[in-house]
Amino acid sequence: MATRLEIVGGGRMGEALVAGLLEAGWAGPDEMVVVEPVSARRDQLAARFPGLGLSGTAVDAEGAVLAVKPGDAEAACRAIAGAGAARVLSIAAGVPTGRLQVWLGTGVRVVRAMPNTPALVGAGAAAIAAGATAGPADLDWAEGVLGAVGVVERVPESALDAVTGLSGSGPAYVFLVAEALIEAGVLNGLPRATASALVIQTLAGSAKLLAESGDTPEGLRGAVTSPGGTTAAGLRVLENRAVRGAFLEAVTAATERSRELGRG
Repeated sequence: MATRLEIVGGGRMGEALVAGLLEAGWAGPDEMVVVEPVSARRDQLAARFPGLGLSGTAVDAEGAVLAVKPGDAEAACRAIAGAGAARVLSIAAGVPTGRLQVWLGTGVRVVRAMPNTPALVGAGAAAIAAGATAGPADLDWAEGVLGAVGVVERVPESALDAVTGLSGSGPAYVFLVAEALIEAGVLNGLPRATASALVIQTLAGSAKLLAESGDTPEGLRGAVTSPGGTTAAGLRVLENRAVRGAFLEAVTAATERSRELGRG
């Protein structure tokens, strides 16, 4: 009997998916198998997830997640197709569905996704796009898999480069902001450990407030900005230094770079 799902690639993102799916109730080798050719890595996964199905080569599965580096995608696709998977969810960065379809063959339905690294802690943001032969049921299936590690949005494939520039690269922008704020706290007299703890909680709390309050970013910013107060003074400097424009340009540059890589 075919396994329900094989995750081809046991790297960090594959491991994150395993953790999320196990928490969601997937269990046993009839439900999920990780295909990882490196034996030492299989040993690490076995130690973390006792009872997890593991294999060095592709197995007979109803569906597969392609979680390998782009340079390994062609060989992995041909192995997946040869083992009999009917549909594939690809998180191989920058590899378009048209190319995946050539490697998998026309009988395999393809969904392409762009997740981000907070999936490693079950708080990812991903977008999915259907390939030429994939239908609504395939998108439902892909959303069910990625939904185990975060939120999922559906977009046309042409929008995935913008998704890459925004949420795919977005964690790095946030980490840069965190670094800068910590340095600012130290500059103004706080111990580094104190500044770090305050910044991390400020970012986490602000994100939670934004997600759960039902208010807009503009509304929440306005609520903390008293006329003539400290926040207004700080925001004036950020606007004068064109921080807003810098973020717009950063996302646009990352989006264009994603397009270039996809054409390569």
